[in-house]
Amino acid sequence: MAYRHMAYYYDQLMKDAPYDKWINFTTSVFENYQQPIKLVADLGCGTGEITTRLAKQNYHMYGVDYSSDMLTCADQKAQHKQVQVEWLKQDLRALTGLEGLDAVISYCDVINYITSEADLNNVFQRIYHSLSPEGIFIFDVHSLNYVNNFLTNNTFAHVTDDFSYIWFCVEGEANGEIYHELTFYAQADQGKFIRFDESHHQRTYPPLFYKQLLSHIGFESIHVHTDFSLNEQHLNEDADRIFFIAEKGSRS
Repeated sequence: MAYRHMAYYYDQLMKDAPYDKWINFTTSVFENYQQPIKLVADLGCGTGEITTRLAKQNYHMYGVDYSSDMLTCADQKAQHKQVQVEWLKQDLRALTGLEGLDAVISYCDVINYITSEADLNNVFQRIYHSLSPEGIFIFDVHSLNYVNNFLTNNTFAHVTDDFSYIWFCVEGEANGEIYHELTFYAQADQGKFIRFDESHHQRTYPPLFYKQLLSHIGFESIHVHTDFSLNEQHLNEDADRIFFIAEKGSRS
């Protein structure tokens, strides 16, 4: 889906998001990888918070998002931080034009917006072909436990003097499928408030499903981690967020 009005309030909504943890996780993987990482694409980059932080660390960054409004905010942020990022408006299901990347990242459950198995296979294939030999793909998803036991059929709200929302999480037909219905009230000019609505559709799958799909496409050395930890341990499927690290392989 394409964020509209919400793009301009996204950073306010995400002000408590664990961006430092995403950055530390990513740079730790990059710094310990078998080859130097320089050319990186951030898929579903949103307002570019992660993209610009990595650009600040001298990675050559592409930021890809389907929302023009998100990319407008991201470009303004890059200019403010005085970093260079190449912004691309693309649907991940039609990802094209990126080749020879050292790494592709996709965080904040962007991959959960790819809700069908066929589309997920297509997206992973396109990512695979955009990577250089031995390139690396890192992404996260919500766990089934988090979707089914924390989000599903719950309602969340947030109220401040100038911005409020109510968020309904509605169970879908498939396991791990959820619809988000959000209504926002935001202060506009001259103290007036505007209302706008957003609808989001997500689905998550068991970790084994993602591993099998990645392997079938040709990814190798697939590692699964939970909640920003890089420690090798038994997979905790009760964790909130699950991370995957997959290598393209040198013979591809």
